[in-house]
Amino acid sequence: MDRSRLSSFRISRSKLSGDFIFEAVVGLFALGIIVLAFLLFRELFIGAGLSIDSFGLGFLTSSTWDPVSEIFGALPFIFGTLVSSFLALLIAVPFSLGIAIFLSELAPGKLRTPLSFIIELLAAVPSVIIGLWGIFILAPFMRDYLAPPLSTYLGFLPLFQGTMYGLSMLTGGVILSIMIIPITSSISREVIMTVPTHQREGALALGATGWETTRIAVLPYARSGIFGAVILGFGRAIGETMAVTMVIGNSPRISESLFSPSYTMASVIANEFVEATSKLYISSLIEIGFLLLVISVIVNIAARILVWKLLKVEGGGVA
Repeated sequence: MDRSRLSSFRISRSKLSGDFIFEAVVGLFALGIIVLAFLLFRELFIGAGLSIDSFGLGFLTSSTWDPVSEIFGALPFIFGTLVSSFLALLIAVPFSLGIAIFLSELAPGKLRTPLSFIIELLAAVPSVIIGLWGIFILAPFMRDYLAPPLSTYLGFLPLFQGTMYGLSMLTGGVILSIMIIPITSSISREVIMTVPTHQREGALALGATGWETTRIAVLPYARSGIFGAVILGFGRAIGETMAVTMVIGNSPRISESLFSPSYTMASVIANEFVEATSKLYISSLIEIGFLLLVISVIVNIAARILVWKLLKVEGGGVA
């Protein structure tokens, strides 16, 4: 009896030690991410110190970017980043949601798998390839076929005034929308497919049509998850570099017209970091990178809070 108790005690003790080691290892992994994020913020903040001391908050509100005179302001880049990203969402979300609904609710089984694979494969296309396609195909198409009718019928709006040369804010927004459609539609499809079957069956039993079932029973249940997918796409659009750099025009100015060229925070870093010679120039570019990181974190935190609120209001749903 004593030997059996002793052996069971040894077994339980070995299990406890194994659990402790496992928890310690995975805890270190999680702590490593926090430390890495802290070091990233710290290094960027230190690197941007000279620019912060020189320009202060005026760096965020100034529109002047003059490397020769060493006068730097980030407002045109913040404006270009946010406007192009919101424009991309405006274009991509309806397409992504339509694709997700079709693949999860309407597509035949034989068509669903290959279409899903092709859409997910688009996310693996290098951004520089999409940028080249944007330069040689999309930009001329926008200039010759899309801009004229927009200018003719919507020219009374400031958004569609001026001359369209191809490389513009509008082209950059379209390129970004193409890049975020795969990730947004794929995640939305997975979220919609996790909606319980009884949700659909209940609506159909009450006499709802297929579209009414999707609108009443499926989309409300998956709303928080779809919102999370949209925010992930927005985060991808904010941080995208090469493709948007190649088609947005790279002009550090603020314009009401979508036909005008613009600049993004990631683009100016990619274009000018190698050319930066003075310490203040380099520090200003690092501060732009720091601001880009802060904006991305704020967007993700705000999205997480909104998802939590949606889940609390709905009392469930797919997160």
